[in-house]
Amino acid sequence: MFTSHYTGVRRFPTLLFILGFAWGVNGLAAPQLNDSQAVPESYQQAIASPLRTDEDRSADAKRNPLDFLQFTHVQPGMRVLDIAAGGGYTTQLLALVVGNNGTVWAQADKPRKTLEKRLADHPQANIIPVIRPFEDPAPNDAPKLDLITIIMNYHDIAYMPVDRTKMNQRLFNALKPGGHLVVMDHSAKKGTGVSATKSLHRIEESVVMNEFQQAGFKLEQEGDFLRNPSDPRDQAFFDMNIQSDKFALRFTKP
Repeated sequence: MFTSHYTGVRRFPTLLFILGFAWGVNGLAAPQLNDSQAVPESYQQAIASPLRTDEDRSADAKRNPLDFLQFTHVQPGMRVLDIAAGGGYTTQLLALVVGNNGTVWAQADKPRKTLEKRLADHPQANIIPVIRPFEDPAPNDAPKLDLITIIMNYHDIAYMPVDRTKMNQRLFNALKPGGHLVVMDHSAKKGTGVSATKSLHRIEESVVMNEFQQAGFKLEQEGDFLRNPSDPRDQAFFDMNIQSDKFALRFTKP
């Protein structure tokens, strides 16, 4: 199980915060650090970036961005595809880490005004919005990808008229060998499969695991940083007074 070793998310050293601010102003340049702390510091700088909105920072308490970034293994210079990017919370975090030598494609099946506004307010050249169907989500002209993310949206795709077998195979083909696919979602009760995807916006973890393994992915790690054992899993997450139990799965392409 994944456990964070970096607990100081809200206690940035003064110098690090200043560096993070300077880096975040342009939103693109990755930090040039050579020691073993380079990647963790790039994550903290991304979280502290002034490009992020007040709504993003409010959501951080529930979404644990530092744990999320650590779990993805995203690094400067990577090529990333964010499936069902929505308003761009995840897309922007990833783009702030990959920097101006990397690219994040923000996929959606139709234009999203919230993402358009985010990029209009603070343009980032390394974020490329992509309108493509879920069954064929990767841009044809994109190089092989280092990372693909599907964050809290696989359950939505599961109740849409989408051939997930076709989609998952397309994602497998789009990823470079050794690349990662990270899927996170709201947990459904054991044995419910995809039956609660539309009514409760939840999906059974084993279904997600099996579908991606059938596409050729190998499960590399499970994350517990968004788990909540007290969640009865019988309500939609937006109807609850507590946080929903969420699973995190990181797959790799052999």
